[in-house]
Amino acid sequence: MLFSSKGKHRRPSKAVRVATLAGVTGAAVAAPLMAAGNASAASVHTWDAVAQCESGGNWSINTGNGYYGGLQFSQSSWAAAGGTQYASRADLATKGQQIAAAEKLLAIQGPGAWSCAGAGNLTSGGSKADVDTSGSSAAKPAKPSKPKAAPQQKSQRVESAPKASRSEQRSEPVKQGDGEYTVKSGDTLGTIATANSTKGGWQHLFELNKDIVKDANLIFPGQKLHLG
Repeated sequence: MLFSSKGKHRRPSKAVRVATLAGVTGAAVAAPLMAAGNASAASVHTWDAVAQCESGGNWSINTGNGYYGGLQFSQSSWAAAGGTQYASRADLATKGQQIAAAEKLLAIQGPGAWSCAGAGNLTSGGSKADVDTSGSSAAKPAKPSKPKAAPQQKSQRVESAPKASRSEQRSEPVKQGDGEYTVKSGDTLGTIATANSTKGGWQHLFELNKDIVKDANLIFPGQKLHLG
């Protein structure tokens, strides 16, 4: 006989697998596939129940033990059932493609090909499962999503702090003053007051130096400011 009545496509310790038929010629394998047609089939619900028992319902599973996909096909049984027209291994095929191949294997070997057949009440006489075999591979990686742009931070400002010193040309000469602090590029009255712990903050600093600072937003490098 081409296939043993005890033939299984998984777990050799329980039954002889279709993998043991590696020596059978391709023509001999093809004949029962064509002859069986859709005589043996099962509903999607039934295959789901078998897959739940076989692999926990993971149709893309590959644990490295030699059996693949939700219905745990061996590589040879996957090929014998025509699965390679969909993907090189069962775990790389969609659920619908795996079920389509499983129905061909069911026609060849009967429900005994799965040790979990009883869990799904799998029989040989059911109606053909309505599945779509045109889908993309279950293992096809999703396109990486574009990273979201980081939200722009709103500019922060010190409450009522004067702007940085500016070097605009003025029609009148800049008064230098005679204070103990010399203004550096980038200074503001606010930063100077904070750095020197000036009581009253920049407002007090502005009052102390009104003789040379006419605009709190406009101080110049080299000016000498009184700090208190």
